[in-house]
Amino acid sequence: MLYLMAEWMHFPGIANLIRYQSFRAGATLMTALVIGMIIGPRFISMLRVRQGKGQPIRDDGPQSHLAKRGTPTMGGLMILIALVLSMLLWMDLRNPFVWACLAVTVGFGAIGFMDDFDKVTKYSHKGVPGRVRLMMEFVVAGIAAWIIVSQISTNLYIPFLSGRYIPLGPLYYVFAAVVIVGAGNAVNLTDGLDGLAIMPVIIAAGTFAIIAYLAGRIDYAHYLGIPYVPRAGELAILCAGIMGAGLAFLWFNAPPAAVFMGDTGSLALGGALGAIAVAAHHEIVLAIVGGLFVMEAVSVIIQVFVYKRTGKRVFLMAPIHHHFEKLGWAESTVVIRFWIVSIILAMIGLSTLKLR
Repeated sequence: MLYLMAEWMHFPGIANLIRYQSFRAGATLMTALVIGMIIGPRFISMLRVRQGKGQPIRDDGPQSHLAKRGTPTMGGLMILIALVLSMLLWMDLRNPFVWACLAVTVGFGAIGFMDDFDKVTKYSHKGVPGRVRLMMEFVVAGIAAWIIVSQISTNLYIPFLSGRYIPLGPLYYVFAAVVIVGAGNAVNLTDGLDGLAIMPVIIAAGTFAIIAYLAGRIDYAHYLGIPYVPRAGELAILCAGIMGAGLAFLWFNAPPAAVFMGDTGSLALGGALGAIAVAAHHEIVLAIVGGLFVMEAVSVIIQVFVYKRTGKRVFLMAPIHHHFEKLGWAESTVVIRFWIVSIILAMIGLSTLKLR
């Protein structure tokens, strides 16, 4: 909104700063951070009053988690409010990538809210049936994929190899939707310990802020050997908003957590990262940068697949962060070590920019 207003006035005086994506990225980060910090305390108090018992805690999980009973969930609403308001304030609203990512963020957030609401009101782990939730996610992701792919090529670019790609043609629309849905659910599975999911999301968002900005600059894209995507640089501002809103949430989610983000936040943030990766033509790099999320999702798939066929468990408990807790790692140890893994993976992901 501010960008369109400043452009209408021909960027007078200090408003000329709004012309630059780097300035708006910093402003978006700070705006989301301030909004999140301001609304946080009252929002948490409201959730605590309305939810009563808070998020259901699994009896078969680590015993240390039983102390978390009564902690409110749906804290993802705080993230969404801070993120969406800062996006609408600072981003160029004529950019189709903005609306595609906004649709995924809000749409997935709404699906997650339905799931959280069902769990809290019924005090059950079941929530919305998995197939129903996946169907709704693919509808939202399909719409976003159609908007995004109409602006870019249908080639799947290969990291580490300059100019190499796989032409997917119409299949790219399906692939894009799968990436978005997969990213949303992978982050959702990671959200099981205080601060575990939000910090890797912040790290991934910071990484893709750099990637999106470079992909949107024809000079940098050609120098680095990455696909040039016109107008993708605007997504760096969205990534900055995720970082700001995420940092504000982490302030309240740090151990011991005063609030959980729930599916409302994890689905929305994961889906947003997936949409950004598709728009920037760095889908495989997302799997590297978000390798922690991939590891969590794969651990669940392996556990379910093997158990259904053999009746035996590969891990003591899935997702894999619970496996390490069952081995005797303290929750804080798991969280910090997983953060370190995320940082390392982000550095590997950024290295692809020059190694192609």
